[in-house]
Amino acid sequence: MSIRQISYDEMIGQLAWPEAVEALRAGHLLPRAQVADMFLGPAEGTLLSRGAFIEGLGFGVKSVTIFDRNAAEGFPTVQGAMQVFGPRNGQLEAIVESRLVTEIKTAADSVLGARLLARPDSRHLLVVGAGTVARSLIGAYRALFPQLERISVWARRPDQAKALAEDFGASPVPVAAVPDLAAAAATADIVTSATMARQPILHGAWIRPGAHIDLIGAYKSDMREADDALISGCRLFVDNRETTIGHIGELMIPIANGIISPEAVRADLYDLIADAAPGRLAPGDITVFKNGGGAHLDLMIARYIAGKDSPPVAERRPG
Repeated sequence: MSIRQISYDEMIGQLAWPEAVEALRAGHLLPRAQVADMFLGPAEGTLLSRGAFIEGLGFGVKSVTIFDRNAAEGFPTVQGAMQVFGPRNGQLEAIVESRLVTEIKTAADSVLGARLLARPDSRHLLVVGAGTVARSLIGAYRALFPQLERISVWARRPDQAKALAEDFGASPVPVAAVPDLAAAAATADIVTSATMARQPILHGAWIRPGAHIDLIGAYKSDMREADDALISGCRLFVDNRETTIGHIGELMIPIANGIISPEAVRADLYDLIADAAPGRLAPGDITVFKNGGGAHLDLMIARYIAGKDSPPVAERRPG
């Protein structure tokens, strides 16, 4: 059996956000994944390897390097590949460029959480950050929340936010850069944050009743995007308890400081999709979803990607 090698440019135009979100939803109906993470190296230059086994899907391992300074030097911040092994005999079936898996997985994970937790009548989306993930989030939310009427973008560098918004100038949903994060957050129905912040940049005092907050950026124990008031004053959810509660500063730091307990996490995606726990209880609830990633999500998306026919070089992004 030949091993399929799948590149970003080969496949990106064949993928669709609704299909990716459905792949994650269906994957969470299978038995809970076994997962393990390994971090090596200093904070500014890390090797991250994540492995997963899901009964019925097989095995997957994604290994990437994450170098914060690479953007300033003209290199990708994240580089690597994902290996997919069959469930029956463990044979290596595909090697997928990590950029492709991560881009689709990250936004689809967040949008799946929002579909389960955000108010159905949400009209204003605020995107915090203006990098690659922010670009994917605009496309994914726009595809899965067709009722959106406007999308705001804020970034520490206003020129970056403006450039991203201008790239969506032809969008049927207006996309505009905004200068004031607090003011934008106060009017947003959904706030999705994808930054490299190590200190909170979103404050509970800013958030309107009924809003949904989607936290993506903090992926290590020393990183946070939301302050204690937001974390403690919401209905808190995660994509997977096992890959978030004891691993990510967004939760570890307030737990260690006695602000919340681990039981403050109401449910994860497995619970929500199986209807084993309630999500939003009232229109005025503030819901927070911590997108922690995890190799089980990578495996679900890699299987979706590998199941597509090999196309010519892509000309468009999903969504």
